[in-house]
Amino acid sequence: AMEEVCAKFVSQKISKTRWRPLPAAALHPPEVFATGSWDNEDNRISIWSVGDLGNAGVNGEYQGEPQLLCDIRHNGDVMDMQFLDQERIVVASSTGTVTVFRHHQNNQTLSANHRWEKAHYHVDQDTSCGGAACTGVICNNPEIVTVGEDGRINLFRADQKDAVRTIDNADSSTLHAVTFLRTTEILTVNSIGQLKIWDLRQQRNEPSQIFSLTGDRVPLHCVDRHPNQQHIVATGGQDGMLSIWDIRQGTIPVSLLNAHEAEMWEVHFHPSNPDHLFTCSEDGSLWHWDTSTDVSEKPSFLHQGGRSTTYFSHNTINHSVVSAWLSNDPTKDRMEITNLIPSQTLSVNSLDILGPCLVYGTDAEAIYVNRQLFA
Repeated sequence: AMEEVCAKFVSQKISKTRWRPLPAAALHPPEVFATGSWDNEDNRISIWSVGDLGNAGVNGEYQGEPQLLCDIRHNGDVMDMQFLDQERIVVASSTGTVTVFRHHQNNQTLSANHRWEKAHYHVDQDTSCGGAACTGVICNNPEIVTVGEDGRINLFRADQKDAVRTIDNADSSTLHAVTFLRTTEILTVNSIGQLKIWDLRQQRNEPSQIFSLTGDRVPLHCVDRHPNQQHIVATGGQDGMLSIWDIRQGTIPVSLLNAHEAEMWEVHFHPSNPDHLFTCSEDGSLWHWDTSTDVSEKPSFLHQGGRSTTYFSHNTINHSVVSAWLSNDPTKDRMEITNLIPSQTLSVNSLDILGPCLVYGTDAEAIYVNRQLFA
C-alpha cells in the first residue's frame, strides 16, 4: 500500500538520511531525522520532522509530508553522517573535514559545534588542495572514528580538540566504511574487497585480522554489524552483492547473495529486529531481506515492488536469527526479499531504519518516509 510512503522533493541530491536516536525509555516511534546532500551548488545538513503536526487523516493515519525544522550550509559533499547523541550529528565531508553540528531544539537552529579541519588529507594537512574525502564515520559517544580516501583511521573524542589516535597508513587503498564491533574494536572495508579488524587497545598500527572477498577483489562500500550477534557482519560492494561474514571463522564470507544490479551504497540490520536487513543501491532499488521463520505462511506485509518477491533457501534448524544469516544450506525454509520501491528511480544513496520507520534519500532530489514498515 503506497499510502504508507510519503515523499518530499527537496531540490538537492540526498546522500545521507539518519533518524535521530530515541531516548532510552521512549515508546513512540522516531519523529525527527537528518539529511545531508551532495553534488549541489550549496550542500546542506537539514533536520526534518514527521511528527503528526495536526495532519492526521480520518483513521488517524499520518498524512503530511516531512517538515523542514532547520538547516545549515555544509562545505563539500556529505559523505557520511551519524548522530552522536540526541543533539549532535557528526558529518564527514569530501573536503576531508569532520564537523560536529548541534541541533538546538529550543529554537530549531543548527550550529557547527566543533570541526576537525582536514582530518583526512593526501600530502600534508597544510597544503590548500591536500584534503582527502572522509568517507565514513561511526560514533560510540563520546568516541568518533573516521576513515577516508587517504587510508587513514582517526579516533576522536567529542570534547577534545586533537585526535586521540591516528593510524596514518592503515590501508594502502581507500577505506570506504567503518563500524564498531565492540567498544575497543572497529572494522573497516576497503576498495580492494578486504575487511579488517582493528583493536584500538593495541598500540601497533596493523589490523588484528584481515578478511577478503575471493576472486575479483570488488570494492566494498558499506558494512553493518548484527546488533546482537557481534560476530555476524554484512557488507555490500560495487557489484551489488550482499556478503555475510562470520568473523569467528575463516577469512572469506559465509555467504554471497545476489542482490542489486549496481553498487550497493548502504546495508543495515534492523536495530531491534535483526532478522530483517535493508540494502539500497545505485540501481534505484531498496531491498528488504526477511529471514524471520515461517515466511511462507505469513502474507508479505510490504507491497510487492518493482521485482517479484524472490525466495532464497536457508537453514533454520534452531529457528534462531543466527542460523538464518549464517547458513548456506538450502532447506524448506526461505528468505523473502522485497523491493520497497515500486518504480525504479535514480540512485538510492542512503537509508535508515528505526522501529517501524524507514527513511531513504535519492539522487532524484527526494526523501521518502515509511512509518508503517511492519503494519
